[in-house]
Amino acid sequence: MTVTAGCDVGSLTAKVVLMRQNRILGSSVVRSRVNPQASAQEALGAALTDSGLGRKDIAFCVGTGYGRDRVAFVDETLSEIACHGRGARWLLPSARTIIDIGGQDCKAMHIDAAGKVTKFITNDKCASGTGRFLEVMAQVLGIDIEILGAHSGKSKAPVRLASTCTVWAQADVIKYLNAGYAIEDIGAGINAAMANRVAILINTIKVERDVIMTGGVAKNSGVLSVLGQVLGQRIKTVRKADPQLAGAIGAALFAHDKRERKAVT
Repeated sequence: MTVTAGCDVGSLTAKVVLMRQNRILGSSVVRSRVNPQASAQEALGAALTDSGLGRKDIAFCVGTGYGRDRVAFVDETLSEIACHGRGARWLLPSARTIIDIGGQDCKAMHIDAAGKVTKFITNDKCASGTGRFLEVMAQVLGIDIEILGAHSGKSKAPVRLASTCTVWAQADVIKYLNAGYAIEDIGAGINAAMANRVAILINTIKVERDVIMTGGVAKNSGVLSVLGQVLGQRIKTVRKADPQLAGAIGAALFAHDKRERKAVT
């Protein structure tokens, strides 16, 4: 039975998913290096180890993400929009609105009942509203980015950041720290600022249920909670697989389709 792979090389992380018969056999998320090829190779090796498979078992691989054109082992490349749309559909078949927050960009997509992307918008001009924003803020707070989301649930009086610009927000966070504000309240304020910035982008397209978030920020419960309140829509949580793998999942599914077509011809 055919094993296909999806490789998503982003600015902060590289992801690889191995699939067979619509099922994930192995996956990985690794920190991106300067060289996209090195990032992809590391992610592929980790996914193969996770699955117990070897390189020879992969029949076809599709690459996506900003570094997709620099990965030697992929057979074909596709856009992030197409792959994230397909991956989100696999994670949540009822999804119509997809919010993907990557390391250096934020994408909002609308898909129809057939899973086709009908409208999308991307913000890649500013770090605010991206994973990089949260990473910088977590560094200022001196905490791991993975636990930043939990601070919203612990906060009793969230602070308000005067600006969503990463530089000015960083200055606000330092000001609150020096004034003795609780880390939980500052963290909650950071999450709220992020959510409000993303909501501005999302509201430029038609928000239709069900709404799903993909990317690493989807694991930040504080951002999800505030964003849902601002949009007036409940954002569905995903348990089928890590939402950060959405692009790689979509790429692996496309790889299966392409392999099947080649086999027929």
